[in-house]
Amino acid sequence: MADTAQRLFVSYAGLDQAWAEWVGWQLKQAGHRVELDWWSWQTGDDFVHRMNAALGEVDAVVALFSKNYFAPKRWTHEEWTASFAVRGRLVPVVIEPLADDDIPAILAGKLRKDLHGLDETSATAALLEAIHGPGVPTGPFAFPGGSAASPDTKTDIGCPRLPGSVGLPEVWNVRRRNPDFSGREDALEQLRTGLVSGHQALHGMGGIGKTQLALEYAHRFASQYDLVWWIDAEQADQLPVQYAEFAERLGIARPDAGTEANARALLQHLRTRHRWLLVLDNAEQPDQIAPWLPEGPGHVLITSRDPEWSQIAQHNKVDVFTRADSVTYLRTRSPRMVAEQADHLANELGDLPLALAQAAGVLCSGMSLDRYKQLLSANADRIMAEGNVRDYPAPLAAMIESSVARLADENGPAAIALLRLAAFLGPEPIPIAWLEAARPRLTTIPGDPDDPMWLRDALQHLGRLGLIRVDFDAFQVHRLTQAIIRAQTSTDLAAVTRDDATIVLTLNEAWSADVGVGDVDDHPDPLRSVGNLQRKRK
Repeated sequence: MADTAQRLFVSYAGLDQAWAEWVGWQLKQAGHRVELDWWSWQTGDDFVHRMNAALGEVDAVVALFSKNYFAPKRWTHEEWTASFAVRGRLVPVVIEPLADDDIPAILAGKLRKDLHGLDETSATAALLEAIHGPGVPTGPFAFPGGSAASPDTKTDIGCPRLPGSVGLPEVWNVRRRNPDFSGREDALEQLRTGLVSGHQALHGMGGIGKTQLALEYAHRFASQYDLVWWIDAEQADQLPVQYAEFAERLGIARPDAGTEANARALLQHLRTRHRWLLVLDNAEQPDQIAPWLPEGPGHVLITSRDPEWSQIAQHNKVDVFTRADSVTYLRTRSPRMVAEQADHLANELGDLPLALAQAAGVLCSGMSLDRYKQLLSANADRIMAEGNVRDYPAPLAAMIESSVARLADENGPAAIALLRLAAFLGPEPIPIAWLEAARPRLTTIPGDPDDPMWLRDALQHLGRLGLIRVDFDAFQVHRLTQAIIRAQTSTDLAAVTRDDATIVLTLNEAWSADVGVGDVDDHPDPLRSVGNLQRKRK
């Protein structure tokens, strides 16, 4: 084929995004027009429509062959089959060693270019030869950010490195990778895309997997950074100390300067460096963190239960696992568990990553699945206190207990009462208007019933500690948080709280028009009936 500019679609599995960035960059440097989803498509675009449109217009599909690429139920299957149907030109490049059985039979006979195991120069030459054909001059195309370039040169900005071409960053204090990490491919892709444009904050309830997502990102994209520094940011006043340690590792700290001076020297240094990643894990109090956020061409990644980072970083809400990811995780940890069993258990656990990890740990240590589910139903707080998980700071029950204790210390009785009330409703989103309308008749909520700000203040307390998720006009408590709170509520307090829960529902006109109060009072399981009524309301 003539060596002219072509329009090329890069087809890859999400786990191989670092490779896709490098391949796309090299093709653009060689003068080609590159269609790479996160470079070319807008948030909110219809993925299928954009993919079909792109495949119909390109000259060739550059497919990054890997084990991930051929895994079941990936969009990559539609991409390479569509390239056969529309154009018939597929350019396979192999980015990791593959056995013959790893590649579908229909593709086995196609000539492929191996990029894995090559140095940067050889990999670039092999890639361009795959596009242009043999015998065409391919260079020189200097590899941005390689060993021959200074990490502080302008050409380093935004130029992806060949994955695996370098070892760990020169400064690195990140703990080992979680071998059980699975799923979250879309979240990792969005995170990588977001960091290219600015600071990112991952927020969500405790146990949702924010730290695990940040940890996997740091390891997966380690080759794209020269400096990676992980900070436990729960205590904001300790940031200067950890920054000073970073400065010492970089060799820019002055022993006689003092902690704060060295910390500020680090911030100034990062303004002039490229390819750095700073992770502020479990951060709180955004207003205290903000003065210590570095500026410059590097990346800052924040994890927090608190959602209030809008003035500091782009916030990314981390949700529970998809059901498919939950099932895959459980079956990977417990291979004898069949899909139906894993699906049912994941539903009972509300797809919460920490709860799934705890369950897998208990089940692998000598408890039957049936017994575990019995305990989960009858003693959720007890079973959720079991199964310490290596990569989480505490079991779910202890995490919730600690958060409630903090509420008590911070004089948040209304927030605690609201959380308890929500625990006796269903796990579906609870309309804020329901609580506003019912407040004068609620006996378990302390304070002035005419205070127009009581609900906002209580929800802010709960949201900041990751005990609830607040949306535009509703809030939601995870089903396991509800079960643990209910189990820790005394019999007498539970009785009056149930009465308040019934009041909340009966005062809702849309509900009462469809369902009588007797449906709550007469149902053998009032908690389940409340959930059903919430679903009817939606």
